[in-house]
Amino acid sequence: MTDNNLKHIIESIIFASEEELTLKQLKDVLDNCGIPASFKEIEMTINTLNEEYDSRGSAFNIIRIAGGYQYATKREFAEFVGKLKLETSKKKLSQSAIETLAIIAYKQPIARSEIEFIRGVNVDYIVNALLERDLIMIKGRATTPGRPILYGTSDNFLKILGLNSLNDLPKLREINDILKNEKIEGLTEADIELFNSVNITDSSQESGQSSINFEDNTEDKKTEIQNSDLETNEIKSNDGETNQNQ
Repeated sequence: MTDNNLKHIIESIIFASEEELTLKQLKDVLDNCGIPASFKEIEMTINTLNEEYDSRGSAFNIIRIAGGYQYATKREFAEFVGKLKLETSKKKLSQSAIETLAIIAYKQPIARSEIEFIRGVNVDYIVNALLERDLIMIKGRATTPGRPILYGTSDNFLKILGLNSLNDLPKLREINDILKNEKIEGLTEADIELFNSVNITDSSQESGQSSINFEDNTEDKKTEIQNSDLETNEIKSNDGETNQNQ
C-alpha cells in the first residue's frame, strides 16, 4: 500500500467518525482491514494531511482533542461557527451551572460539600444537571466519613472547550492577572468574589481563620478514591434525593 492510499484511508476514517479517535483506535481499524501501520506512521500521516490543508488554505484541519484526533474548523473562523451554534442551540448552561462546572474543573476530584462550601448554596440540582449533560462524571468515593462521591470533568467537557487535556485549562494565576490588569465587559463583582473563593490560599489558615484548603490538592484526593466500580443503585441510595433549590 502506498503512502498516498494510507493518507486517504486515515483521512476518511477520521472524517466519518462522530467522536475523536485515538491512535490506538485508528490502528485497530487499519489492522482489522489488513493494513499494517505503526503509531508513528499514523501520526506522521495526520501531520502530512494538516500540511496539505494549510498549503491550500482550507478552513479546517485535524486537531488533537480529548486525547484523540478529530476534524475541526480553524480558530479564525470560530466567530462564524459560534454564531451557527448559538442559533441552533436550544439549551444553555445557567450562570450557576457555569460557576459550579468551573469549580469542579479546577478542584477535581471534589465532593458536593466542598462545592457548596465555595458557592455558599446547595448544588444538588446543578450537579445532577451537569451529569445529565455529560459535562462531569463520578470519579469515585472519598475514604472520609460518609464516603462522599467525588466528581470530575468528562471527556465531553474537553471536547466542548476544545481542549486536549486538563493541563490546557488556563492557570488560576493567569486568570488572576487578567482580572487585575484588564477591564472585562460583563464581569461583575459577584464573578470576582467567586473566583477569589475558588482561589483560596493558605494565608487564611495562617491568620487563624477556619477554612478548607482547596489549593492544588488533586493528587492528595486521588489517594482517597476507592478503585471499586460504582453501581447506579448504590449511588442513588447514598446520595439522597435531588434538591432542585439551588
